[in-house]
Amino acid sequence: MKVGFIGSGNVARALGALLKSAGHDVAFGGRTSSDDGGVVAVANAVSGADLVVLAVPFLATRELLPALAGSLDGKLVVDATNPVNADWSPMLLGQESSAGEEVARMLPGARVVKAFNTVFADVMRADRMTRAGQRVTCFVASDHESAADAVAAIAQGAGFAPHKVGPLKVARHLEAMAHLNIQLAVGMKGGTNAAFVYHQATG
Repeated sequence: MKVGFIGSGNVARALGALLKSAGHDVAFGGRTSSDDGGVVAVANAVSGADLVVLAVPFLATRELLPALAGSLDGKLVVDATNPVNADWSPMLLGQESSAGEEVARMLPGARVVKAFNTVFADVMRADRMTRAGQRVTCFVASDHESAADAVAAIAQGAGFAPHKVGPLKVARHLEAMAHLNIQLAVGMKGGTNAAFVYHQATG
């Protein structure tokens, strides 16, 4: 699968490496292209991509996405962003919205999926994806069942334990989980080599 990242920072690079290892063709899109860093223009990264991953600060999506809406029509778009301020404090969007839902409103023709936002870039390494015998959980939320299934399969192939959690509005909870993760890692100085593992007993 061809995967185009909007962004070329830590999350994009770490997740991109996992996807490459899983056999996907990955391109990173940035404001300026760079031959040595493998970064191309955003339009080139998303052109022809089967899957587009938003891996930029959430505020940047409000600037970038309106101009890209037409080219993303019909595409599978993963929102890996979190609404945070410059000091990593939560950016409050209200009880009835989320970054994922705002992205969907900016891209009405795309199939938007919230995923990967609860995992630190530091964890997205082959040697850190298993914790006490359990793979790190990738929560997946979307209003499009087939899109959620596709992203869950991609996440599993990259080494995550995918867990579908329902419609896109559940992104409100996933983003709150990310805020908690940041508080524990940054506010409480616990460090970013930490991850959520969701274990559901059966039987």
